[in-house]
Amino acid sequence: MDIGNGLTLEKVGKFCYLGDMLNADGGVDSAVVARVSQAWKKFREMSSILTNKKVSLKLKGKVYVSFCLVYGGETLTMKATHEAKLERTEMRIIRWSVGYL
Repeated sequence: MDIGNGLTLEKVGKFCYLGDMLNADGGVDSAVVARVSQAWKKFREMSSILTNKKVSLKLKGKVYVSFCLVYGGETLTMKATHEAKLERTEMRIIRWSVGYL
C-alpha cells in the first residue's frame, strides 16, 4: 500500500507487537504458538537443572518456566483448543522436569 512520499506498507497476516504475536484477523492462533515456542525455549535453557535427578523438586519449582505460557494470557480471548494446547505443553514440561516422560 502506497502511503505517499515513496513509502509503502506491506500487508501481513500476523505481526509481533510488544512481544506478543497478533493475527490480522484478530485471532490468537499465532500468540498461542509463540507462547508454546517460548516455553520450550526457556525449558531448554534451564533443562540442565529441570531434568537433573539430583536437583530437589523445591529448586526445580523455583526455576519453573510456566510464566512463559500464562504471561499476558489473561488478555487473550482463547478458544478451548488454545487453552488445551497451553495446558498440554505446561504438563509436558512439568512431567519432563520431574522425570515422568
